[in-house]
Amino acid sequence: MTEDLQITSITKEEKYKEIIPQIKALVEGELDLIANLANVTAALKQTFDFFWVGFYMVKNDELVLGPFQGPIACTRIKKGKGVCGHVFETKKTALVPDVDAFPGHIACSSLSKSEIVVPLLRNNEVLAVLDVDSDLLNDFDEIDELNLTALCAWLSDRF
Repeated sequence: MTEDLQITSITKEEKYKEIIPQIKALVEGELDLIANLANVTAALKQTFDFFWVGFYMVKNDELVLGPFQGPIACTRIKKGKGVCGHVFETKKTALVPDVDAFPGHIACSSLSKSEIVVPLLRNNEVLAVLDVDSDLLNDFDEIDELNLTALCAWLSDRF
């Protein structure tokens, strides 16, 4: 596949329908996990202009920063700490309309206002989390949750 994305849609839902098959085609045939996650983050950032998008991978029972796009980020997150640590602990997606209202939120950037974090699971174990931040309040909804969850389920088979 060419490394150029072809996005012609205007609505969020249509963009997901266009980008997810392109991400799958981009990743197919490449065995290197870091290369694949890097391209996934770049594709999501380019398509949706998210403030920050990246992966935290589980290593020694904590989350360690992986490929990302956006400003510098927290390097390590303990289980149960912040939104990412909460998702690591609960194994469930967190949709946070206002990060300042989330108990224990870790402010890697004060510009982040809302967030969605999706676990990548295999055999009910968290392999990594996809973290997406916006500089707008209430920027994520069930469309993001549905599509990012489906993408993460597909990606977890490539770990």
